[in-house]
Amino acid sequence: MQGPLALLEQDKARLRLLFLAKHACSGGVPDGEDGTHAVYHHEMLTTLRAIGLDVTPATDFDILHERPDTDFVVPVLNRAGFLNSEMLAPLLLLRRSVPALGAIPILRGLTDDKHLMKIVARHLGVPVTDWVAVRRGQGQVAPPPFAWQRLVVKPNASSASWGVRILDTWSEAKAHAETILAAGHDVIIEPYAPLIDIAVPVIGGRGPWLLPATGYFPDTPGTLRSYEEKRGLVPIDDDPLRTIDDPELVARLEDHTNSLIGELWPFDYGRFEYRYDPATGDIRFMEVNLSCNLWSRKTISRAAAAIGLNHAELVETIVAHSMLRQGVVGRIVQRR
Repeated sequence: MQGPLALLEQDKARLRLLFLAKHACSGGVPDGEDGTHAVYHHEMLTTLRAIGLDVTPATDFDILHERPDTDFVVPVLNRAGFLNSEMLAPLLLLRRSVPALGAIPILRGLTDDKHLMKIVARHLGVPVTDWVAVRRGQGQVAPPPFAWQRLVVKPNASSASWGVRILDTWSEAKAHAETILAAGHDVIIEPYAPLIDIAVPVIGGRGPWLLPATGYFPDTPGTLRSYEEKRGLVPIDDDPLRTIDDPELVARLEDHTNSLIGELWPFDYGRFEYRYDPATGDIRFMEVNLSCNLWSRKTISRAAAAIGLNHAELVETIVAHSMLRQGVVGRIVQRR
């Protein structure tokens, strides 16, 4: 039976944590470039402290070049200004044998590469939308071999919709792909369809704990959420998210997610994303994010809230699971 996990008070008293995030010292003020990501980082720091943990904030990788004086690290220093930066903190921490929240570096690399993760999904029998990937140095960007009316062209390791465009002609799609490649990123190209985006959040509990599947339902179906909207750089309401209440659809989503978890477990938290066509019932896997946004206003926290977990309980559950699986603590408790 799953339920929120908690650390023992004596472990909270003795453990020293490092919180590594670009805006760990922002004080909760939105950033001109990263927007509300700075608010998220501040909330994580204050939540970890509210749980009763001794947490020191840090904002760059320099602190990891020698072994940090800490028992455990919470690294959310993603999008650090260079390609695949999401892997650097996990690699440096592994080098120094420092336990950290998240997943091992090789799994972070796999799941950050949308193309490779789609290959894994297809191998496991999980339905996937057709796609092509273009790596830097592979040569000309050729037209895709699948049928399409519009195309989605984006960086292969894009996050928060950065660099994503929906285009009507091959000349536009090719030009955008070449722009992404010239900027130093691989490209992924997919057919566009105005379907429903659904996420299945997964956290570590007593084994993998699948939180309620949650759909994105904008007023205009198929509307693309821009990078500026996702980062709060333009005025916008909270994401129009709703828990999926169709038992048959939820069962299928969870079946696909469990298949993927079997190749990735153990990890501490993640979001498995799909596209759903209500007209046909088709589900298509999109991507996995094993370092997804834990801000209280985003998907994983709102899915947890739907079953009665507040933000502090969610974060402590994830941290307690991670510490137990890595031997930082010998015992944890389940609150209910």
